[in-house]
Amino acid sequence: MSKSKANAIVTLLQGCNSLQRLKKIQAHVIINGLQHNPAISNKLVNFCAVSVSGCLSYAQLIFNQIQNPDTQSWNSIIRGFSLSPSPLQAILFYNQMLLSPSPSLSPPDTFTFSFTLKACERLRALNKCQELHGFVIRSGFEREVVVCTSLLRCYAANGLIEVARLVFDKMSERDLVSWNSIISCYSQANLHLQALEVYDRMRSENVSVDGFTLVGLLSSCAHVGALNLGVYLHGIACERGFFSNVYVGNALIDMYSKCGDLGAALSVFNGMKKRDVFTWNSMIVGNGVHGHGDEAIYFFKQMLMAGLKPNSITFLGLLCGCNHQGLVEEGVEYFHMMVSRFNLKPGIKHHGCLVDLYGRAGKLEKALQVIKTCQLSQDDPVMWRTLLGSSKIHRNVEIGEIAMKNLVRLGASSAGDFVLLATIYAAHKDAQGVARMRKSIKSQGFKTTAGWSWIEVGDQVHRFVVDDKSHPGTGMIYRKLEEVIHRANLVGYVKEESLVAMAGDCLEKSTMYHSEKLAIAFGLATTPEGTCLRIVKNLRVCRDCHSFTKFVSKAFNRDIIVRDRVRFHHFKNGICSCRDYW
Repeated sequence: MSKSKANAIVTLLQGCNSLQRLKKIQAHVIINGLQHNPAISNKLVNFCAVSVSGCLSYAQLIFNQIQNPDTQSWNSIIRGFSLSPSPLQAILFYNQMLLSPSPSLSPPDTFTFSFTLKACERLRALNKCQELHGFVIRSGFEREVVVCTSLLRCYAANGLIEVARLVFDKMSERDLVSWNSIISCYSQANLHLQALEVYDRMRSENVSVDGFTLVGLLSSCAHVGALNLGVYLHGIACERGFFSNVYVGNALIDMYSKCGDLGAALSVFNGMKKRDVFTWNSMIVGNGVHGHGDEAIYFFKQMLMAGLKPNSITFLGLLCGCNHQGLVEEGVEYFHMMVSRFNLKPGIKHHGCLVDLYGRAGKLEKALQVIKTCQLSQDDPVMWRTLLGSSKIHRNVEIGEIAMKNLVRLGASSAGDFVLLATIYAAHKDAQGVARMRKSIKSQGFKTTAGWSWIEVGDQVHRFVVDDKSHPGTGMIYRKLEEVIHRANLVGYVKEESLVAMAGDCLEKSTMYHSEKLAIAFGLATTPEGTCLRIVKNLRVCRDCHSFTKFVSKAFNRDIIVRDRVRFHHFKNGICSCRDYW
């Protein structure tokens, strides 16, 4: 009779959908003396620990009443805590499991290792991960796909990407989750070219893709500007029915926006039957970084009409668009609207946009006031550097010196900062000020961030650094660059030496061969006439390269799109979309 009751209760637990109902069933369990029945106790713990309707603390209470928990119960409690705000508890339960009085009744299995490694991943617990890795091997689970996938994720979370790749390469068999995981690991570590190389290997091994694969790959395409590959992946999404997936649609919009093709981004947007806040944000931010403030505002208003509530990213895109288009009043209005209408607290980046907005418009005193009224801004070097840049544009010595003093106070001054202030002094014919800046640059031995540029040609992304000689086509590239410079000179390009002369050998040794110049030469040499060149750069484009690219677009009748650290520059027939106000 008790067996039939137990079976009936197990059936009830399988259909349970609320904690209140579970407690009623549990009362029957206790009344009938079945609380020590393994099948029932496993179901009770699993529901409370794993179900969205459960309660982890109640799961722990039930678990502690079990005399000899089996592996399934241990796994439920470990899994629950591994996904909770307290993942350390999962590791503590795992340790208890190994020290249990009857280890033979509850040996760790595939799920035990996987859930515990998830906790290690979230805690960045490298030592525990390595300990588990050793136990996995000793226990004979090193060939289990689920365990190995969890291991590589854990190593990647701890920054050991190469170790994660070794685990992946040693797997005797891999499922799609494994491939998606290694792509995600590379993408999250900003190793986007490596992520795309994994996809090349997937294709060579005839491994199919799913929506998760596409989202990960499209993210990497967006970062490196790999538009051609992104278009190819778009085709796969449509062909295999993934386009209806809102996450894939969002990733496509983001990819097209970051690769400089807003028209294609809009086409994807218009074709989506379901849109979420990320969909609208992608359009708002995309238009914002391209300097299309009016379009960003249009999509914001449409978003509100669609009944969606904006978030902080929405306003960041709006402010960015207003900033680059010079829409000062609108930008200030949206900054205040965050708090007054949507109860959103502006973050440091929102304040930075406001400082830049005022600064670009020449309202330097207001920009300075924004910094002074926000404690976070006062201790943020980016704020003062932004103000210094605006001071250079408007040749304001007083504000420039204030910005520089604060950068020095924060220990965040760089050679570029001293060059900016020196440029302001030079504009006022202050030779002593220029001399002081030159002396500071030489005496402090600054190290500059290495600049690089990516350009996609065909189905490959090529990377260049300043004075790069590592590319297989180096000879051809430099010969082409000499031709490009000559033709640019014929239509008005004059090399700007001011920054290099100011900094001497402390900055990049040559503006002649900055990375984007090499990328442009390579693109012109390897693509048909009329092809648009798309370049991604990690730093802000310098004044000389900006001027150079303008005249190259005119001399060769090419559209050139450059995405730098701040915004997009669309060069066409000798004119840039930023109106030389970059």
